[in-house]
Amino acid sequence: MKNLIVFFAAVVVFTLLFMVPELVQAQPPGLPDAPDQAPLGGLGILAAAGGAYAWKKLRNRSQE
Repeated sequence: MKNLIVFFAAVVVFTLLFMVPELVQAQPPGLPDAPDQAPLGGLGILAAAGGAYAWKKLRNRSQE
């Protein structure tokens, strides 16, 4: 019985000796993905405001 316990303990120790280095040397996780948002969020609003301002200027110029 004592030999069985020693054998079991030796198997566990050797298994841990071979498994722990594999876990320690694992690759780190990769970089996160790019965010899913529009890169030019306010550009449409800015272009619409510029177009409205230019239309107002052209309309005022033609009325003078």
